[in-house]
Amino acid sequence: MAEPVVRLSNVWKVFGTRAAEAMQAIKAEGLGKPEVLKRFQCVVGVQDASFEVPRGEIFCIMGLSGSGKSTLVRHVNRLIAPTSGQIEILGRDISSLNERELREVRAKQIGMVFQHMALLPHRSVRDNVAYPLEIRKVAKSRRWAISDHALGLVNLTGYEDRLPKELSGGMQQRVGIARALASDPEILLMDEPFSALDPLIRLQLQDQFKALVAQLQKTTLFITHDLDEAIRIGHRIAIMKDGVIVQIGTPEEIVMKPADDYVREFVQGISKLKLVKAHSIMEPIEKFRATDERSLEDSPRADENADLDQLIDLSVDTYSPVIITENGKDVGVVDKARLLRGIQGGKND
Repeated sequence: MAEPVVRLSNVWKVFGTRAAEAMQAIKAEGLGKPEVLKRFQCVVGVQDASFEVPRGEIFCIMGLSGSGKSTLVRHVNRLIAPTSGQIEILGRDISSLNERELREVRAKQIGMVFQHMALLPHRSVRDNVAYPLEIRKVAKSRRWAISDHALGLVNLTGYEDRLPKELSGGMQQRVGIARALASDPEILLMDEPFSALDPLIRLQLQDQFKALVAQLQKTTLFITHDLDEAIRIGHRIAIMKDGVIVQIGTPEEIVMKPADDYVREFVQGISKLKLVKAHSIMEPIEKFRATDERSLEDSPRADENADLDQLIDLSVDTYSPVIITENGKDVGVVDKARLLRGIQGGKND
């Protein structure tokens, strides 16, 4: 397996003047968050977080306000230092970097996009995107060329000479993404970048961003409080509660196999039609043939990655189960009972 671009190992963050003392007690006595607050007047922001993100993945971290998701992602570029644990970026322990090395990593390897981009109002769109390069003393002709290329990636060609106030909210957010891309970073940190936008613009930007990340193979940590957004763009999702990562999985795994009642409550209103795939709900074809007398002679076929919506279309006009194939080979069966269970999601038949 290739070396992950981002790796967090047993990361803790305890806020307070007695954080080191509290951390020792946590490890020695297994104290919980309420006990730490009571004994040491310290707040546990992140508890024992571990995960790896490979190149090109959009890894969504979601949770309600106060869950620790923004605190966690700020460890990746060392805006926050961990109380305990290790953060590696491209194989380097970021805690071991000196100030010069850290500035270089932030400037060249990590781009960050916030909910409010704080674009410079007196500078053109081109100059806003080029500003990080200007700080690094890149020649004007070079940084303008890079800026124009980045604006092209986010479909803002022709707006280079406009001021931010002349753009819509969604366009301003795309300027922010272009600014993050200008230094060609390996990693993008996105902290609720679309949450202040109107729903339709938000959906459009989600689709554009996902396509852009796939094109450029940028490794992305995407913070959101919206599970619909996480499911729409994330390859995997980490759900946080009270500083703890409760579950990590693909959108399909999160919806079909919630780790606990907290996650189950989150996903209960999510539509499964485009999310759940045939391979998750099928019965192995050998088992079906051994226990079911129904003939499969007239059964329609679908690929293992067909979603529920496609399976419903195939099932509407037939009483026969749908045969599921993998690389052209019959591997499973989905009958109407399994189809209905899939639509319900998270329940076993």
